[in-house]
Amino acid sequence: MHRFRPLRVQLPSGDRYWTVVDSSYRPVAEADEWLLHVRLGRDCAESTTEAYARSLGLFLDWCAMTGQDWRQAPGQFGRFVYWVQRYDPDAPAYAQVRVVRGARRVNAVLAAVREFFKHAAATGLADKVVLDALFDLVEDYDLPAEVRGDRAGLRLRSRPRHRLSEPERVVDAASDEEVLALLRACRNARDRFIVLALWRIGHRRGELTGIRLEDVHFVPDATRLGCRVRGEHLHVRRRDNPNGATAKSRRSRAVPADWFVVQGYDQYMLERGACPQARRCDFLLVNLFREPLGAPMRPKALNELLTDLSRRAGLTRSVHPHQLRHSMATNVAAAGGTLDEIRELLGHAAITSSQVYMHPSPDRLRSAVDRVELPRARTGAAR
Repeated sequence: MHRFRPLRVQLPSGDRYWTVVDSSYRPVAEADEWLLHVRLGRDCAESTTEAYARSLGLFLDWCAMTGQDWRQAPGQFGRFVYWVQRYDPDAPAYAQVRVVRGARRVNAVLAAVREFFKHAAATGLADKVVLDALFDLVEDYDLPAEVRGDRAGLRLRSRPRHRLSEPERVVDAASDEEVLALLRACRNARDRFIVLALWRIGHRRGELTGIRLEDVHFVPDATRLGCRVRGEHLHVRRRDNPNGATAKSRRSRAVPADWFVVQGYDQYMLERGACPQARRCDFLLVNLFREPLGAPMRPKALNELLTDLSRRAGLTRSVHPHQLRHSMATNVAAAGGTLDEIRELLGHAAITSSQVYMHPSPDRLRSAVDRVELPRARTGAAR
């Protein structure tokens, strides 16, 4: 049974974030102070505070079950790693031996807890010595000596002491055949545009459902709109939206759109214009076939739509929005797109997040080998 759980909070200003509460629904002061700082002080997305709150709730559950003060718990962090792999609040005590969380999920929990302790040490809530139990200082061998400059001493960086080995990440992209089946299963222009936009532009679901009409510049020259970006494109901007949609990155970006998406958009806008309630909404994607009519679509509605389309198309699995995003990035890489281009198109903060798309598929490797010409014997008499 959970002693601590995440809870969504809405401030009088309208800003929302997630905190951690105990079994009596009283906020944990230290956790609440940190999560509020993450949301407002660091301007992170609401979804980031949700992920942090869930991870921190697990950590506080473990501290309560083992009778430890959370400030001293880093000394036993190895035991926490073992516990978080296997803890299932719905399973009996004798069944807490099987692994219920994979290495990637466990590492995400550990990273959130480490961030919490870094903040606690910086603000005096915990002794800075606890960081020695969480991090090792190692020499930064990544930089050659000539790049380090003439700074005296070794260049050190902190490395987490506890981290599980993760399996090689495999991109689970929707195939072109699956996408075409989804498009054939669409019964209206709006749904076709959603599939096309996710597939050809690569938006996250929170980005696409957060786009306003003013962000759409589907014209060859947007100078009259006060925009210097050439060609048809969409702007992705970070906002706090009433439908819960938000862009993950704080940095705005413009993403090009091809004629396929523009054509789908034109058909959708004709359909949208036939709904009087939709004409009063400035969001691009709105409810046209269910109440409340004209209201902006929620991010989760895209998952529900694709699940329904997958079933209607007779697919063997349910395609979700992120698989269409993966498909877009994979196709760009296969077409010769560079790492920096993929990073900018997808809005990744770290270029390492884009590197997974640069691993060629077996078919591309086979094609690369087949393109190598065989040696041919020279013709003519030897001299």
